[in-house]
Amino acid sequence: QVQLVESGGGLVQAGDSLRLSCAASGRTFSDYVVAWFRQAPGKEREFVVAISRSGSSTYYADSVKGRFTISRDNAKNTVYLQMNSLKPEETAVYYCALELFSSTWPPGLRGMDYWGKGTLVTVSS
Repeated sequence: QVQLVESGGGLVQAGDSLRLSCAASGRTFSDYVVAWFRQAPGKEREFVVAISRSGSSTYYADSVKGRFTISRDNAKNTVYLQMNSLKPEETAVYYCALELFSSTWPPGLRGMDYWGKGTLVTVSS
């Protein structure tokens, strides 16, 4: 079993930055592909970004390319999501998720094995 805890969310203004963290415990962290998803009020959960087990490969949704950066520290069992130039429409709960056996790249929502409870990011205009 794996436990995930996201942190770093909060209220910011449009154009500001936030850094989210996802700390994992319970299994070898480097065994997992890690992804961030987000769910805005009234909308479906959507893919944001993924990072490979070693951190050598990443995949970003088009909407965040050039503004978001994912990284991981396997020694600390932690993944980070640096979000710059945030937009009001990116207000959402951001979830960290792990996938043990990758069947697709980037990973899909249904393929994730473990989820955190999410952290709320609110971007005011």
